[in-house]
Amino acid sequence: MSQTAASSHAREAGPAGTTTVRPARMRISRHALGPMLMIAGVLLVAAGALTFWLRGGRYVSVDDSYVHAAKEALTTDVSGFVQVVPVKDGEYVKRGQVLLRLVPTSFHIAVRRAEADLAETALTLGAMQQDYGRMLRDVDAKQAQIRADQANYDRFSSLVKSGGVTRAQYDDARFRLAADREDAAALAMRARVQLAKLGGSATAPIETLPAYQAARARVDQAKLNLDDSVIRAPFSGVVTNVESVQPGMYLPAGTAAFGLVSTKRVWIEAEPKETELTWVKPGDKVTVSVDTYPGRTWKGTVQSIAPNSGSEFSVLPAENSSGNWVKVVQRIPVRIEVARKPGDPVLRAGMSVEADIDTGHVRSLSDLF
Repeated sequence: MSQTAASSHAREAGPAGTTTVRPARMRISRHALGPMLMIAGVLLVAAGALTFWLRGGRYVSVDDSYVHAAKEALTTDVSGFVQVVPVKDGEYVKRGQVLLRLVPTSFHIAVRRAEADLAETALTLGAMQQDYGRMLRDVDAKQAQIRADQANYDRFSSLVKSGGVTRAQYDDARFRLAADREDAAALAMRARVQLAKLGGSATAPIETLPAYQAARARVDQAKLNLDDSVIRAPFSGVVTNVESVQPGMYLPAGTAAFGLVSTKRVWIEAEPKETELTWVKPGDKVTVSVDTYPGRTWKGTVQSIAPNSGSEFSVLPAENSSGNWVKVVQRIPVRIEVARKPGDPVLRAGMSVEADIDTGHVRSLSDLF
């Protein structure tokens, strides 16, 4: 086929020697095919990237999360020698179970002493009430004596002028009256002091008096110390580092004996970047996978988002007062509650976790502008 026939029309021989003319097919040059394929590839990649971007942004993945559990360092409020440790390291204990006992002898003695002091205080207060009544009677008797002294003094005052009594007798009557008045005032003062010690009422029940209540408080404190000599599990969990405490060891008050880690109060703490928290909110669903158990996932829920970054409560928080400040993306703690079912593997504190938070947010083209 010639170049002319290829570029215009193709001629074919027809019946009876006639010639038929047909249009030639359009052919694309190799030089034009390359740019077209390149443009189509760019458009395809751009469309794929746009589709990926529109569908992205809904999930926030955090790979530096860890399992946390409620834990407590068990201590006593009193000092004493360890009598017995009835649990072993790694043992599961229930709430209220005895974990450690101190030698209780000194605490029992303190209770008996405080109870004896309470009984003595009750007897003393009862005697004070009776004594207050006696003081009032003494005051009344002294007042009667003062009235008699006053009568003698008045009589001697009229007789001393006429010579019926001597001046010495008159002075003696006057001094006796003054002395009895002083004695009456002193007795009245002692009665008021006694009444004050009785709380202002000589007939009030002894149990309501301040001195009795103070003695009662000492008894309660002694009993509390006795109770504190026994460490009980505040919640169910697993005890750890038990071997650090042995019978016969002196355990000062406030010293950590061993630890207790809960197996029920377990959560995950993730620390995503602050730029990833735009659409995260409490209640969002979370898919959790633990490095220890490949292929297994748990469902969770965002329980809370911390009101501060992780560095706010650090020993040396970030400072920018020097002027040499460099912006660093902060991380915000997010607490995730895990839904666990019977038969699930054990989640232990400190395990590494990957968490995918479903924010439910869908991007749109308007977010590009």
